[in-house]
Amino acid sequence: MSSNPNEIQIHDKSFEIFITRDEIRARVVEMGWELSKDYKEKNPIFIPVMNGSFMFTADLVRACKFDSELMFVGMSSYIGMESTGEVSINYGLDGQLLKGKDVIIVEDIIDTGTTLNHFIHTIEDFEPASIAIVSLLLKPTALRFDIPLDYIGYKIPEAFVVGYGLDYDGLGRTLPDIYQLTSGTDEE
Repeated sequence: MSSNPNEIQIHDKSFEIFITRDEIRARVVEMGWELSKDYKEKNPIFIPVMNGSFMFTADLVRACKFDSELMFVGMSSYIGMESTGEVSINYGLDGQLLKGKDVIIVEDIIDTGTTLNHFIHTIEDFEPASIAIVSLLLKPTALRFDIPLDYIGYKIPEAFVVGYGLDYDGLGRTLPDIYQLTSGTDEE
């Protein structure tokens, strides 16, 4: 256990504070206003990619000043701290409801873009009116796909992060701040 109040331990790894809850709150409100300007006359469907985006989505939709719908979808591609490279949609997608609708995909973090790229192509098959991407975090140097990213909260380096919905082997999601792996901890 660290004596540093800005450092936490999850499983076998140490993490230090990276983005505070106040910074997150302010940026999410800004993003809500940006979306409100662009969607004020529309009734889009938000599709949060679970589980990581649940906190971000809850705060974001409350910051938006327009009517909207929600359709939660579960996808997976990670085991521990590593992407498997394989994407599976585990639950929640009802494509029949997307035809002719404005769709806003909500991600907690985009790193390689593998999951998102796969998901966008799946959504396109249902002929929505439009697709927009909202992500709290983006690792631009890790991105491997040419994906139109419409609303990004923060561009971050290729550090492993937890908190505010993001986890390490199931733990850390409920932390109100975002923490990054400390430099003295080896990534596997």
